[in-house]
Amino acid sequence: MEKINTFFSDLSSVLWGWPMIILLLGTHLFLTIRLKFPQRYIFKAIRLSVSKDKDATGDVSQFGALTTALAATIGTGNIVGVGTAIALGGPGAVFWCWLTGVFGIATKYSEGLLAIKYRVKAEDGRMLGGPMYALEHGLAENAKGVKRHIWKALAIAFALFTAIAAFGIGSTVQANAITTICSETYSLNPALIGGITTILAATVVIGGIRSIAKVCQMLVPFMAILYILGCIVILFMNGEYVMPAISLIVRSAFSPTAAGGGLVGASIMLAARYGIARGLFSNESGLGSAPLVAAAAQTKNPVRQALVSSSGTFWDTVVICALTGIVLVSSILAFPDIDTDNGGILTKMAFSKIPYVGQPILVFGSLTFAFSTILGWCYYGERGIEYLTHSRKWFLAYRIVFLATIFLGSLISLNIVWNIADCLNALMAIPNLLSLLFLSGVIVRETKTYLWDKNLDKE
Repeated sequence: MEKINTFFSDLSSVLWGWPMIILLLGTHLFLTIRLKFPQRYIFKAIRLSVSKDKDATGDVSQFGALTTALAATIGTGNIVGVGTAIALGGPGAVFWCWLTGVFGIATKYSEGLLAIKYRVKAEDGRMLGGPMYALEHGLAENAKGVKRHIWKALAIAFALFTAIAAFGIGSTVQANAITTICSETYSLNPALIGGITTILAATVVIGGIRSIAKVCQMLVPFMAILYILGCIVILFMNGEYVMPAISLIVRSAFSPTAAGGGLVGASIMLAARYGIARGLFSNESGLGSAPLVAAAAQTKNPVRQALVSSSGTFWDTVVICALTGIVLVSSILAFPDIDTDNGGILTKMAFSKIPYVGQPILVFGSLTFAFSTILGWCYYGERGIEYLTHSRKWFLAYRIVFLATIFLGSLISLNIVWNIADCLNALMAIPNLLSLLFLSGVIVRETKTYLWDKNLDKE
């Protein structure tokens, strides 16, 4: 097991190394420029996310699709992951994480557009879509000879990696995070917490997308607003250190600044590497997961849902990760004795230094973020299974296995699971990014038709 863990750890380092970072960030920048900076429409996107296209085809509302995607995207990485980026890359990593979110809006927009453009209707009327359908119907159908088989193979690979990855990042690691928090903070029995988490998840996921979306519509805004308000309270309590923290974050992003307090300055390359990697991993722009649920949205045209999808990256990284980063850096400046060598310990100590509200905010955020991720990723895994089998008869079996891994994840050490999940997520991103790049012309044409030519309300 140790050798297997080492293998996947090394493979994960390679897959999430500079080539992947360059590919992902390069796609962000390419789409941002080619689409004439779609980030400028973010407030229009937010307004659309809370509106309803009542007569449009789809399974859930645009808001339901967005909150389900956010449920899977907003996870413990938004809290502990930011701390890890700071521990390894210094305070400047927060800036690069934030910048990745800004440019990632263009990629999330493009994913949502293709999800609607190439979605198909199942025999029972449900809408199915995502990167595998974009690869099959957008690229494979219009290709010839060997290329056709390559695109179809990439579609199958994406679906397979998604179905398996859901057992890692979607169930076991999230359940383990919930159990660890409860056992360390309140000394609760891991088996008991695992059982409760499994039962709660079962009551939601058995009902399918409508049940998941309904719960996410209530849970995601509630958990996000409370966490954001909690962070604002901490920033108010750390008032005199907030502006110095922001200044330090920006300066450290472009120079190997001696950080002061409990922080150690890092090189520009380290700050960029860990900040970009954590930002990309956090908002999942380019991963191809969010389009799986975006395809189920009730929307008049592809661009409307594309805008709604893009707002997810804004909330996840531009807002939540940025707030977490400023909270951590300002807390470290306020309390220089905080250990900054380990991201998890750094986060826990930084929040616990704030009397009364710090620890409850960390516990509440971690628990709700982790549970919501379980719900979203169960749906993603099912979409992968349905594409591979062309049938729903495997859904019950898949859900049972998924729920079993939740309980299992509550009881075991997960280093190897984390490493395998990281590898599978990287392998998901590659075919998805290829579909975005090769179909960028389609994305531009649809954007011109509906957005630039002001036809956003037309079907």
